[in-house]
Amino acid sequence: MKRTILFFTILTLSSCSSVLLKMYGLKNPKHLDNLSISKIAYKYDIPEKNLFVLDSSYFSFLFSLDSIKYKKQIKNHSQPLQALYFDKSENFISFYINCYAGGFPNLKWNRNGILNSFVPKTQTPLDSVITFRQHLKYIKTLNNKSVSSDSLNSDYYVIVYWNRFMGRQSKRLIKYINRNLKLSDKSVQTSYVNTDNAYFDHAMKVK
Repeated sequence: MKRTILFFTILTLSSCSSVLLKMYGLKNPKHLDNLSISKIAYKYDIPEKNLFVLDSSYFSFLFSLDSIKYKKQIKNHSQPLQALYFDKSENFISFYINCYAGGFPNLKWNRNGILNSFVPKTQTPLDSVITFRQHLKYIKTLNNKSVSSDSLNSDYYVIVYWNRFMGRQSKRLIKYINRNLKLSDKSVQTSYVNTDNAYFDHAMKVK
């Protein structure tokens, strides 16, 4: 189940040629410093207080799962772009990933208007492979501090996994999720988690 960054990206768009990948606006993956992550997040309209990074140990955990029993779930949770919705009781209630979006030259996140209401109808089959608390375990602040569970007092929690190497597709996902969040009349705690370095570090380990 171990993959390189490039394979994750190609898997996302189903057997694309290098030319086609460029048409989707994808970039060469690389390691980013905190300043670079912050600058990109600003361009993508991500509030600084909601900006986090994914610890590279996430992939070690994910790929330690039974690859036969959870093959589909591992594939879904390793996608470059994701949005996960949880309710107050930390139940997993809606899931969005790039490989279910389809579309060209941009991924169609709001296909059939599924993001026109809150909570949106799930785009991807839900599962119980990774709990909300397990996601939090691998989410860090830019200065590598863990997320405190003391702040969990909202009606809903949304985790958005995004990165630089997916280019404008990341920006578009964030745009659609931000629009969807504005439809809620409840309190929502959102974490925008950059995954560039986690993918890069994992690729270096499996070369």
